[in-house]
Amino acid sequence: RGYLDSITAIGPRTVGSPENEVLAVNYLLEQIRAIERESTDAHKISVDVQRPTGSFSIDFLGGFTSYYANITNVVVKLEPQNGAQHAVLSNCHFDSVPNTPGASDDAVSCAVMLEILNTLSKSSEPLQHAVIFLFNGAEENILQASHGFITQHEWAKSIRAFINLEAAGVGGKELVFQTGPENPWLVQAYVVAAKHPFASVVAQEIFQSGIIPADTDFRIYRDFGNVPGIDLAFIENGYIYHTEYDTSDRILTDSIQRAGDNILAVLKYLATSDKLAKSFEYRHGNVVFFDVLGLFVLAYPARVGTIMNYITAAIAFLYLSKKVLQPKTRAIHNLKKFFTAFGLTLISWVCTLVTVLIVAVFVSVIGRSLSWYTHFYVSVFLYGTAAVATLILVHMLAKKFFYKNMNEQYLGDIFFDASLMIWSIALAVMTRMGLCSAFICTLWVAFPLLAKLMIHKEFSQKGATMKFVMMYMLGMFVPYLYMMYLSWTVFEMFTPIMGRSGSEILPDVVLAGFIVVTTMILSSYFVSRICKCCLKLLNLSLEFRINLFHASRRFHDVDGNLVKSDSGIWINGFDYNGISHITPHVPEINDTIRTPCEEHAPFCGLPWILPVHFMFRLVKNWYLPAPEIFPRSPVHFKVLSKELMPWNSVRLSFEVSGPSHMSVYVRPHEGSALSTWSLGDGMPVASLGGDYFVFYSHGLQAAPWRFWVELTAPEKHSDGIVSLAIAAHYFFGEDQKSPQLYALLERFPNWTFSSGWSCTYDLFVF
Repeated sequence: RGYLDSITAIGPRTVGSPENEVLAVNYLLEQIRAIERESTDAHKISVDVQRPTGSFSIDFLGGFTSYYANITNVVVKLEPQNGAQHAVLSNCHFDSVPNTPGASDDAVSCAVMLEILNTLSKSSEPLQHAVIFLFNGAEENILQASHGFITQHEWAKSIRAFINLEAAGVGGKELVFQTGPENPWLVQAYVVAAKHPFASVVAQEIFQSGIIPADTDFRIYRDFGNVPGIDLAFIENGYIYHTEYDTSDRILTDSIQRAGDNILAVLKYLATSDKLAKSFEYRHGNVVFFDVLGLFVLAYPARVGTIMNYITAAIAFLYLSKKVLQPKTRAIHNLKKFFTAFGLTLISWVCTLVTVLIVAVFVSVIGRSLSWYTHFYVSVFLYGTAAVATLILVHMLAKKFFYKNMNEQYLGDIFFDASLMIWSIALAVMTRMGLCSAFICTLWVAFPLLAKLMIHKEFSQKGATMKFVMMYMLGMFVPYLYMMYLSWTVFEMFTPIMGRSGSEILPDVVLAGFIVVTTMILSSYFVSRICKCCLKLLNLSLEFRINLFHASRRFHDVDGNLVKSDSGIWINGFDYNGISHITPHVPEINDTIRTPCEEHAPFCGLPWILPVHFMFRLVKNWYLPAPEIFPRSPVHFKVLSKELMPWNSVRLSFEVSGPSHMSVYVRPHEGSALSTWSLGDGMPVASLGGDYFVFYSHGLQAAPWRFWVELTAPEKHSDGIVSLAIAAHYFFGEDQKSPQLYALLERFPNWTFSSGWSCTYDLFVF
């Protein structure tokens, strides 16, 4: 724990700041040298400080290009005395976002890695392969340092697998939420070695679907290094993730110990595995994996799962067809009753979904969105009871109009069969789509069907015997228990994310959808037997995130003349509710100062640090007039050359110098097209909306940034062929917060987390 406390004591560690580039690096090197002095003769430790410069494009947040200069990586290689040809990588990052000590994201992982390095180096038993520990210093800049390492460092060529340590919350269990691609032997390594397993292929498929607006270094090693790996993250208490409250005292020692036990065991297993040296030979197929209540992990090849799924679905279809079509004299009657129950079940689900979503929209419209935020069980009461009540109402009406005077046991039997049919169809469809998560459907088909077959005689009798009840509940126990366990994990991850998902997404609608799906799953075999519902509960609990930027903007025309300038505090909230809860405390922040969009300027003339504009409605941005700011290290922008190229192309070369974080926005004018540039792989990647976004950062003592863009242009272009804007962001130091920004932040209530810095926006037309 001493490592964690020391790293977080440095304070926020943004890329380019002395805290990140000097203090954190020096601390890591000091601890590594101390570990090296105490290591045994069985090992050799090599240390390297890498400061890479590079560029790449990434299909994330709508797509953009990243450029980095002189950022920092601290790399340690632990290997046998006679060296090793192959290596396994362990990755953490010591940088943080502004205004947070970043204890969970990701100082605790770096502390765990230091302790693992210390433990392995003191072992008298030599490793078969090398273990490379990468303490990367620019992950929060959208994965720049990992790209610099895997594409440029000489040790990267020896890496055959990796473990990435991340965080989406503060402490708790660390969840394996990504593996591969393919390479099922890696999951088997985790299954065998991890002492406290917690893993889910469901989390992997949710994360890789893009629903969660986040990414990790896993993507870089996979896409740019062609290396398979395991991605782990703490997920508990994500409410204080990326806030000033992410401090070391909030991470329990048990969580650190648990993570250390798991990662040490897996790293040691991989470093002594024969499969690591031949990892490419085992790259075949995906794997289905999930833990059982944290006790152990079940894992098997996806192709085996496919066979199991189809066999299970086939048995269910065979059972249903045999039951419905026999005796032949009642086949038509049975089919009619069966498909009526099947249709009513689907109708009840649709009605439930529509009803609960209407409730969620109503809650949002009346300004009570996220009222459940810090206590997700409140949302379960609110939307769960609405879902249960709707299901009950539909089935009561169905019983009244379609099943008058029908035996209760027969009614339960036929709706059981209808639910079994739905689950069997879902199993076949999901398996056909190649989703590993189809194993959930297998549970909901196999166990109820097995119970049904075991107590078939009791089902045909009038009244339910104790044996029938016990067997029926036992058959449902496994899928119910696992589904509730999985639902808890999903809610643990998703509820905090809803509070920082921007103003474009209705968080209540998303969460209500999850609750409806969970309710339908849990009630699928019992809904016809439910006879009472719960009361609704509405509670109000607030935790509000908001960003404030003191911005100065300057707009120039094609002749270089300044046509407009202004300055103000630009406000955007991560909360869907906007500023309605803030206005009573800070009256000047109200709907009269909503941000106007500068239609002629890229990204509406606003200094976005990342292309996340699509997550925020412009009507939920505000611009409070404020005095102009004069940074001590302003942006210096210079046009180096304008060259006519073949095929009616023009190449514009620029030089930019400024703070550690800048963004460049490019918008070709009508008739023009951005054909190539000196960034990434040379192929420009447009963001959502059509503008081009380049994220830039540098470490200490970086040379001025030079780049060029090439455009095809029409012969007549009196209004120019391209608009290019540069935004500078001051994350640290004396320029970070103006007196006006400080004063405004002090007035915010203590239940908010407000983050802010100064920035500038300069638009030029060429």
